[in-house]
Amino acid sequence: MNPLAMHPFDQAMRLEAAGGAQAGTWLGATSPAYGNMVGPFGGTTAATALQAILLHPDLLGQPVALTVNYAAALAAGPFRIAATPVRTNRSTQHWTVTLTQADPSGADSVAMTATAVTAVRRETWGGDELPMPDVTMDKALPRLMLSTPEWTRRYDMRVVHRMVPQAWDGRESDSLTQLWLRDDPPRALDFPALAALCDAFYPRVWLRRATRVPAGTVSITTYFHASSAALAEVGDGYLFAQARGQAFRNGFFDQSAQLWNEAGHLLATSHQVVYYKE
Repeated sequence: MNPLAMHPFDQAMRLEAAGGAQAGTWLGATSPAYGNMVGPFGGTTAATALQAILLHPDLLGQPVALTVNYAAALAAGPFRIAATPVRTNRSTQHWTVTLTQADPSGADSVAMTATAVTAVRRETWGGDELPMPDVTMDKALPRLMLSTPEWTRRYDMRVVHRMVPQAWDGRESDSLTQLWLRDDPPRALDFPALAALCDAFYPRVWLRRATRVPAGTVSITTYFHASSAALAEVGDGYLFAQARGQAFRNGFFDQSAQLWNEAGHLLATSHQVVYYKE
């Protein structure tokens, strides 16, 4: 496909085989369309880690869990990413992923590591114990329009409850955000897109304190509760997403997020730890 005809998200995840004897090593580049305050939007980095696994010729099953550790801010430009199946069982497969970039000396430097589990999904009893809040999609909700960072323009966000503080006045409050969101332009939901959407929240410390402080994700784990067939049913529809923090202390805090489809089925949950400075 002509890269110019690709969706911006697919362009951001575009990987080419690096060649050589070892399968699973790819070459990519950061996308200015998903630029963040420092480096690219972490959601696209997580999605790229998952994409490297999904492209691997030895892939077994579908994603169940993905943990991404941001070792350093990615610089704008090319990178190398390698996905390795470290153990394959009858129905589960365990992965490691490493993303490297050349440092000023030209040597490879690790910017991201990840682990993942994929599995062959089987039909079993199922149910959601965490219900979606009692909301329905209202397209009359105004779209959140922010001038920066650039990645926010790639998502259609309709805020139900507080995305950013109304005033940066240092007043403490809860850190809960609720909103409807989807890719912009609309794009059929798949696992990489879902991984990225799980990170589409500002640092909870900004809401908790209504104060802009330097902050960045250190590690995020995403659990996928839906099969590829369930994601296909969503199509390019909206997801309801919410996030809130748990504890803020000694320069780090954690925040959790949940994403449901419009029918109220829980598709994914995530948990991340974030550093912040005074």
